[in-house]
Amino acid sequence: MDMPAAVILAGGLATRMGGGDKGLRPWRRATLLDAVIARIAPQVGALALNANGDAARFARFGLPVLPDPVPGHPGPLAGVLAALEWTQARGRTRVLTVPCDTPDLPADLVRHLRAADAGRGAVAADASGRLHPTVALWPVALAPALADYLSTGGRRVGRFAAQAGLAVARFPAAAADPFANVNSPDDLQ
Repeated sequence: MDMPAAVILAGGLATRMGGGDKGLRPWRRATLLDAVIARIAPQVGALALNANGDAARFARFGLPVLPDPVPGHPGPLAGVLAALEWTQARGRTRVLTVPCDTPDLPADLVRHLRAADAGRGAVAADASGRLHPTVALWPVALAPALADYLSTGGRRVGRFAAQAGLAVARFPAAAADPFANVNSPDDLQ
């Protein structure tokens, strides 16, 4: 089975965290980004990071760093567009996106997303009835539609995914949400 590419979304401003690079915040014995890479790398065939600014600060990870192709920090969809364009240039048809602040992603994430893939649009994760549209498998063919959506001011990931034919991969209920985001200093505790 052809493993998809994946891009970790780390291009945000982390305002709820007090600014800076959320993915570089300490998490257990490493960083949030280390935890996400450890969960995702075994499930994909290629991995990159979406981040803005000086890419050198991520050099130790050894990943390509993709800046948003749209100016002004328009949100995670700009990172999804960077992921689609990067993946398409590598001849792959689908890309997984995950946020840099979800350190407990399932070890079988890609398998579950693929099982729910209807072949028309994105497939997003759902845990306990809560949709996580940035944790999704996207067809690279959506790049032009996403570029258009962003150019008209669209910013909502879920809305774009729904317009593009969203399928949902339901994950079994667990004691802790495997897609929970670390959004504040309190969450790091």
